[in-house]
Amino acid sequence: MDLYIIFFLCFAAFAAGFIDAIVGGGGLIQTPMGLILLPNLPVSTVIGTLKIPAFSGTFIASLQYLKKVIIKWKLLLIMMFLAVPSAFLGSTVLTLVSSDFMKPLLLVILSLLFIYTYAKKNFGQHVAKDHSEKTQIFYAVIISIIVGFYDGFIGPGTGSFFVVAFIALLGFDFIEASANAKMVNLATNFGSICLFLIKGKIIWAVAIPMAVCNGLGGWFGAKLAISKGNGFIRIFFLVVVVGTLIRFAYDVFFQQR
Repeated sequence: MDLYIIFFLCFAAFAAGFIDAIVGGGGLIQTPMGLILLPNLPVSTVIGTLKIPAFSGTFIASLQYLKKVIIKWKLLLIMMFLAVPSAFLGSTVLTLVSSDFMKPLLLVILSLLFIYTYAKKNFGQHVAKDHSEKTQIFYAVIISIIVGFYDGFIGPGTGSFFVVAFIALLGFDFIEASANAKMVNLATNFGSICLFLIKGKIIWAVAIPMAVCNGLGGWFGAKLAISKGNGFIRIFFLVVVVGTLIRFAYDVFFQQR
């Protein structure tokens, strides 16, 4: 494989790791670049290969967040446990059917999400939810299954969806939500990787250098997010949602023609 292709993929991986560490959405950079620069490979092989750097960056970013954020481990471990089979199932379905039918629906959902986040200035500030432990676990199960399946099935914007779920349903602030989202995202990536390993869909000569660069991006992104705080992350979140909107709008209105 040409070195210039590896270089651009590694550059995309670094940028993806940086963005993903702050608020999710790194797949908006990494996935299109992979599909553009590796056009002769099956889509499932490209997606499977990109799961390795995605896991690497998320892992490095998670380590940084764990140093600064108090984690509710019981809740988080339940979510991580459920996210693995959910993502595995989503990736299995991806190998059988196209994900294009979901993109118009996601376009509407993301548009509403952007409007709500922009209009509600205190979205992402800590708001205590008076939930019982059973209610928290119920929401955790729902989040893990739905978003976990989505990550395995489609992928882009998964981190952002996790962040929104943690804020809206469990009352976390942006930093807490980002930290927990990273941990659950690790599990979803692992679930998908298991499927792609079984299917032999990972090209390690591409995945390993990208994983190193994504990890570096994740380290820098997490450091910046922790130092800048919730206000900075909220702005970054809006930018990522707009990027996700543009991506799905292109897929819905232009790519299918």
